[in-house]
Amino acid sequence: MAETVGDYLLRRLREWGVEQVFAYPGDGINGIVSAFGRADDHPRFVQSRHEEMSAFAAVGYAKLSGNVGVCMATSGPGAIHLLNGLYDAKLDHVPVVAIVGQTERSAMGGSYQQEVDLQALYKDVASEFLVEVNVPEQLPNALDRAIRTAQATRSPTALIIPSDLQEERYSPPEHAFKQVPSSPPSGVWSTSVPPAGEIERAAEVVNAGQKVAVLIGQGARGAAEQVRQLARTTGAGVAKALLGKDVLPDDLPYVTGAIGLLGTRPSYELMRDCDTLLIVGSNFPYTQFLPELDQARAVQIDTDGRMIGLRYPTEVNLVGDAAATLDALLPLLRHKDDRSWPDKIEKDVADWWQTVDQQARLTADPVNPMRVVSELSARIPGNAIVTGDSGSSTNWYARNLRVRDEIRCTLSGTLATMGPGVPYAIGAKFAHPDRPVIALVGDGAMQMNGMAELITIAHYRHLWSDPRLVVCVFHNNDLNQVTWELRAMGGSPKFEQSQSLPDVDYAGFARSLGLDAVTVDDPDQLGPAWDRALAADGPVVLDVRCDPEVPPIPPHATLEQVKSVTQAVLKGDPSALHLIAQGAKTKLRELLPGSGR
Repeated sequence: MAETVGDYLLRRLREWGVEQVFAYPGDGINGIVSAFGRADDHPRFVQSRHEEMSAFAAVGYAKLSGNVGVCMATSGPGAIHLLNGLYDAKLDHVPVVAIVGQTERSAMGGSYQQEVDLQALYKDVASEFLVEVNVPEQLPNALDRAIRTAQATRSPTALIIPSDLQEERYSPPEHAFKQVPSSPPSGVWSTSVPPAGEIERAAEVVNAGQKVAVLIGQGARGAAEQVRQLARTTGAGVAKALLGKDVLPDDLPYVTGAIGLLGTRPSYELMRDCDTLLIVGSNFPYTQFLPELDQARAVQIDTDGRMIGLRYPTEVNLVGDAAATLDALLPLLRHKDDRSWPDKIEKDVADWWQTVDQQARLTADPVNPMRVVSELSARIPGNAIVTGDSGSSTNWYARNLRVRDEIRCTLSGTLATMGPGVPYAIGAKFAHPDRPVIALVGDGAMQMNGMAELITIAHYRHLWSDPRLVVCVFHNNDLNQVTWELRAMGGSPKFEQSQSLPDVDYAGFARSLGLDAVTVDDPDQLGPAWDRALAADGPVVLDVRCDPEVPPIPPHATLEQVKSVTQAVLKGDPSALHLIAQGAKTKLRELLPGSGR
């Protein structure tokens, strides 16, 4: 049988090393689906429950493998459903290739069923590379360029392939006018270094500082050892943007933890008091959590010149690979002998972790959500992968999860969309089938996306050499993050019609799928529940009944925010008395870290 365009597409993906395509079928991609059958499902067609989940799984796979994620959907509604996941990739700078079907070429422009203007629809999300393939000879260059562009720009790209073309006989581009050949797949990338003069200017700025602060993001992941050496040489404290949470472990005494609204007090004070700032591989957007604009001399290192110098008035901007640039910078830095600054940082960090542990031990009704993550941190395997979701659970992921050893973790950092926690975990298992994966998910996100994807987990669990995948649900029957935002930002009481969630037995649903599950409604059950889940021989759902009134109070909460919450109480918040009690207990542990329960 002659090779079709669909057959060639899969052959070329195999040549690129693509092992799975996260997808959902539909007649707009029937020609490609048929090709999967002829190719003995290689690459593997990983069927999600919804196209948006396919895109999220591809993003999670790409984030945690370092490779390009590939997702696929049919024309019209399928292509539309991919968009949220693709925007997640765009905003977090993740290489993903979307392959989408389109109505037959003969019907285009005829208001045909499921015909959508995909060029217009994808113009923004796939702005780095978007092409519709209309003849077989066009495909090699289009596919190769989509993958190379995704890799080079760390962004989503897209191919649109009409359904009738997928079934046509494939013919390669010829050595002819207006036909474009392509090159074999390759993944060799150079590591650029800024000019020596700029490196010297950066060294002068850092050497002149007495109180150096470093902010790292996901772009510093390949430069972890260089950042360690930088901190030892300069006496700097190192704060982490959420997407860089796993770049350095939290057991290093100079690592102050997360920065920002979900951040720690040591990170807040590091930025408040420093005189020098070095930003490495981060596009952290919240300037109000960085030093005052006239306070610190600043240097930034980033591979993308388009994203440099945008968040703080940096004096020296170094466009280059983080590891290679720091390798050139480190020999020029002078060792700082004065220990007053690093000693303060290390004391602040030690005090903070003591505070976090005490806050997690506070009584709540029924379970303190902080303790869920603290109990996990005490027993998490050193090779685990953790995926977070968006909601109040993200606060505890950010502050209470202690990264150590080879732990990897990620979440939707910039789009902050609800629902990727479970599909990210599925993508993580396909990226690393030999490692345990843990998803920390609020019940709002679980109802939105996670419950259906438990079906996907049950379906593919047999493929993973380490079968452990723990989905931990923070079950509080409240869209809790928005509830707290209403209180803290608008002084509005909880509006139950919008905020309250239907009560669902998540553990029971998991058991109906053949998964193991544990229901926790007592804090003393948490440790044993985590032990059971992490020792299991298959996926487990932890359904933890959490107190929705444990406040995600920023360690630097402003007087205005406190006044707004007070106004919400005075206006008749339905949980007013319990809210006040939990808030007072939590804040007291921060102010008096040595006190008891």
